Amino acid sequence: MALVVFLLAYLTRRRLDAANAWSGDSLWRTAFRGHSKTAAGQEAVKWKGLLLVAAPALLIAIAEWYLTDIGWRMAAYPLEFVLLVLLMGVPGWRSPLEAYSSSWARGDMQAAWHHIKDCLPARDRGAAASPDEMHLILSRTLMVDIFERFFLIAFWYVVGGPAAAFFVRGVIALRDHWPQPAARPGFSALAELLNWIPSRLLSFTFGVAGDLAGWMSEGRRVLAGVTLKTDQVLMTAANGALTGYALDPGRFSQIHPDEWADYGRRSLDAIRDLLNRSMLVWICVLALLVIAGVK
Repeated sequence: MALVVFLLAYLTRRRLDAANAWSGDSLWRTAFRGHSKTAAGQEAVKWKGLLLVAAPALLIAIAEWYLTDIGWRMAAYPLEFVLLVLLMGVPGWRSPLEAYSSSWARGDMQAAWHHIKDCLPARDRGAAASPDEMHLILSRTLMVDIFERFFLIAFWYVVGGPAAAFFVRGVIALRDHWPQPAARPGFSALAELLNWIPSRLLSFTFGVAGDLAGWMSEGRRVLAGVTLKTDQVLMTAANGALTGYALDPGRFSQIHPDEWADYGRRSLDAIRDLLNRSMLVWICVLALLVIAGVK
């Protein structure tokens, strides 16, 4: 049943993303708003944020156990569906990416930057000194965003149930939206720990869903990179699994200068296709686990 719940939630969330509806980030920001003020010297305290996330996760786990214990486990599945729909999703990307691709095709890189700068992390907004760097920053942000809003949730939902999925999504929200910036590095370190296994599992999936030969020559080394961060793992693996220099704009411009105007759109399409195929692989693996009686 977990497969059916996740599949329905995934398809629903994709439709909502296309309509730019139901952003979970606004709900997290509202939940954290009460902690916008804190005593001097307590700005880096993390336990309050973790408690806000861990307490509901514990309640979800207890409720799931109780319903299972009394034989009403089926009653939890509709609630899990709603929860997954709220936890997953990347609304707000479609329009900026379409405008970015159109501006790139016209050669108007300043307009392209204007359309996507608000989608990028604040730390990266000053790093896009050239079209190549701008595109790589955008690609990395998009890939990590989709990983953390879909694949990460899927992994922990299958492994630990809805409580684990809620907790993991809450940690990502704390890293991005906790009102006290001094505490965010600690949340970021915890997020990297929670990302470690699923990011490497997805990097392996890139080889299955993409160019296996290219991934074997470049992307597989990230599996042994213990200290590599999530964005480094995904970008390196995707670069090996994608053909046509989709994540190497400098090389593409040298080999195909006449097609440079279409590079922005082609590269983003290649990234999204790779991620879609990878999710299909994960769903197929989950289906096999269900058939084998593991889930």
